[in-house]
Amino acid sequence: MLISTRLLAAPLAALCLVGSARAGELSVVGTGDGIDLLRALGAAYTADHPETNVVVPPSIGSGGGVAAVGANKEVLGRIARPLSDSEKEAGLVAVPVFRLPSAFFVHRSAGVSTLSSAQLADIYRGKITNWRDVGGQDMRIKVVRREDQDSTLLVLRQSMPGWKDLPITEKSKIAVTTQECIETVREVPGAIGFGPFTKALEMELAVIKIDGHYPTDRNYPSAVTLSFIYKDSTVTPDATRFIGYVKATKAKTVLTSMGGVPIVE
Repeated sequence: MLISTRLLAAPLAALCLVGSARAGELSVVGTGDGIDLLRALGAAYTADHPETNVVVPPSIGSGGGVAAVGANKEVLGRIARPLSDSEKEAGLVAVPVFRLPSAFFVHRSAGVSTLSSAQLADIYRGKITNWRDVGGQDMRIKVVRREDQDSTLLVLRQSMPGWKDLPITEKSKIAVTTQECIETVREVPGAIGFGPFTKALEMELAVIKIDGHYPTDRNYPSAVTLSFIYKDSTVTPDATRFIGYVKATKAKTVLTSMGGVPIVE
C-alpha cells in the first residue's frame, strides 16, 4: 500500500512543480521591453492583492520567456514579438496587453533633442558620424544597436522611414538586452541607442523627437506590442487574475502615466 501511495504522489508532485517553490509569488519572465512599466503594474496589483507578490525579474529575452513557459518552468511570460506557429502548436497562448513606442535616446552630452528620419538613418548607416553635423556638440557619434531578431529593431524595419533595408554600420556596438542598450547609452558620452519608450528614459537620457514627433505623440511612426504568454495546461488563477487586472481600466492609468498605450479591443 505504501508503494502505491508513493506512485500516486509522484505525478501529483509533478503537477505542482510550476511555481510551487515560491508559494504566493507570481513571476513574469521574458523580454526586457517595458520592464519598468510591468514592475509598476506588478506593484500595483500586489498592493491590491497582498496575498500575491508579482515579480518581474531581469530580462531573459522574449525567447527565454517562451522557453520557460513552454517547458512548464514558469506559468506566465512576457514577449515583445508575435508567437510563431510552432510555439502556438506547442500550446502557448499570447494576450496583447499594451504597446510601447520604439524610442531613440542619446547621451545628454550630444546636445541633440530632435532628428529627421533621414538624419537618423544616416547616423545608423554610418554616414553621419559627428553630432555637430546635426546641430549638436563636436563629438563622435557612438552607435548602439540590437541584434537582428530583436523585437524593437524588427518593428523599426517595418515602420520607421528609411529603415526597411538599412545597413547598420559595422562600427556599432550590439547590445544583447534592452537594459544593456540603455545602460551603454547612459554611460558612454556621444552614444545613441533605441528601445521601447518608458517615462523612466527621460530621467537620465535625451529622448529624441523624430520628424518633430515625440514617442508619445499620436503620429509617431513606430511601436512594439507587449503580450503575456501562458499555457492553458499550467496557467494558475493568480496569473489569470493578473492578466485581467493589467487589461482593466484601473491599470490603464499606470500604463499611460509611464508611456504605455493600452490595447483597445
